[in-house]
Amino acid sequence: MKKAMLTKSCLFVTLLILSGCSTGKTNEAEQENQPIRLMSESELTTLDTSNMLDFPDAIVQTAAFEGLYALDEEDEVIPAVAKEMPDISEDGKTYTIQLREDASWSNDDPVTADDFEAAWKKMIDPENALEYSFLLIDTMENAEAIAAGEKEVDELGIEALDDHTLEIHLNEATPYFTSLLTFPTFFPQNQNAIEEFGEDYGSSSETVVYNGPFVVENWDQSQTDWELAKNDKYWDQENVKADKIHYDVVKESSTALNLYNDGQLDVATLTGEMARQNLNHEDFEDYPTATMNYIRLNQERAGKDTPLKNEDLRKALALGVDKENLVNNVIADGSEPLHGAITKDFISHPETGEDFREDTGDLMKYDKDQALSYWEKAQEELGDEITLELLVTDEGNYKKMGESIQYQWQDLFDGLTINMKSMPTESALNLARDSDYDMFLIYWTPDYKDPISTLNTLYSGNDRNYSNETYDQLLDDASGKYANDPVKRWETLIAAEKEVMEDTAGMISISQNQQSILQNSDISGMNYHTFAAPVTLKDVHRE
Repeated sequence: MKKAMLTKSCLFVTLLILSGCSTGKTNEAEQENQPIRLMSESELTTLDTSNMLDFPDAIVQTAAFEGLYALDEEDEVIPAVAKEMPDISEDGKTYTIQLREDASWSNDDPVTADDFEAAWKKMIDPENALEYSFLLIDTMENAEAIAAGEKEVDELGIEALDDHTLEIHLNEATPYFTSLLTFPTFFPQNQNAIEEFGEDYGSSSETVVYNGPFVVENWDQSQTDWELAKNDKYWDQENVKADKIHYDVVKESSTALNLYNDGQLDVATLTGEMARQNLNHEDFEDYPTATMNYIRLNQERAGKDTPLKNEDLRKALALGVDKENLVNNVIADGSEPLHGAITKDFISHPETGEDFREDTGDLMKYDKDQALSYWEKAQEELGDEITLELLVTDEGNYKKMGESIQYQWQDLFDGLTINMKSMPTESALNLARDSDYDMFLIYWTPDYKDPISTLNTLYSGNDRNYSNETYDQLLDDASGKYANDPVKRWETLIAAEKEVMEDTAGMISISQNQQSILQNSDISGMNYHTFAAPVTLKDVHRE
């Protein structure tokens, strides 16, 4: 992933979904007919899986469309449109996948291998300049050359051998590739719908057709609410128990709590003080995630170097964030300080089972004296007065987090001015994509279950203008030289994390998120995940 999310990516923090049903007193028949009510902490932006931008997109798209593989409740990859797990060649570079013959679109077209081939070629076409094309560039044969305009799109390493057989060719053996196929970027697209709707494809619930457990209703890009209805053309509809799910955008934790208490939400996402106040609520639940809050540090803006080009300044800022104070007193929802790029309990050593975070240890912990030493070195090059802009989103706790970090830095570093800018998530992400920012406090969730999903966001060519030959070589070795040597690959990825986090301070990690919710006791089947879509809805139902 030689770039960054929206990525995770994207990407891609705080989770945002929830399930619902009234908590008020209603009879059984009335309850059964009620939609399950969910909330999203930001708007849905598109139903075009090629243009996915943020968490709501990933969640809704994973509910309304289905790829070759999906995740079960234990984060294990299982067949979806694929009939079984892939047949992988001995060198790990060729995947042959058989599709089930009973999968269909909501317009009655069969789901075919051609739908996957066409969608992936659309993704890599340089004329489309799609955000998540890096996932193909990192893995698939000829993708990098195609994206650079050096080869034709039809040379991408994917071929529909027949209607129900797909053959995929990779650059190198890629241990995480099957998990990557659970991500919406790799979902199929119905070619008849694309031809019919043209540029409007995916811009509303009426300009797309679906092959997943649900269809989307009553949504266009101006809507802050929408519905998911059971898809009666879905091959596994018998195991989809919810007839209808209603979503509302709810950006404030206090509003979510009020709606929950009033019976208008079945699940409320809580952050900060609201989470802390409700730890003993009978409906309180929390889930560990692999989502981190972190600060992107951009070294070039509008063609000019930012002060963050200075490594001493980056190190001063990284060491000058008191993460424990921030997590305990501002975020305050059960999240934990994060001292590295890879979250804990996400991926384990292939032989010993030791967690990546434990194996690597803490990197760049708060150290006031060391931070001031780097600050003085930075001032020698940049001058006594340094001004930086901190971009934050307007959802959840991000503005409060930004204000706390702003205060910490300005209090610690004499001569530093931090100007904070708060914007809607989509607008902020668009600025980030164009590298039009100095620093950006945002969240990130891995796209697939491998450290390189996160580490690749800082490979040269990223939207933060970070470039490091040593780091690039380590990632290249992990992806190529050691692709079939799991232990050596693991050691190489650990060295890469230390290089980018400790040696050069390419970004600043803040915290590992905890998903804190109030959930109605009669709602089950909300499956939370540590990568890909943060929650899947196929199994959600009312008891």
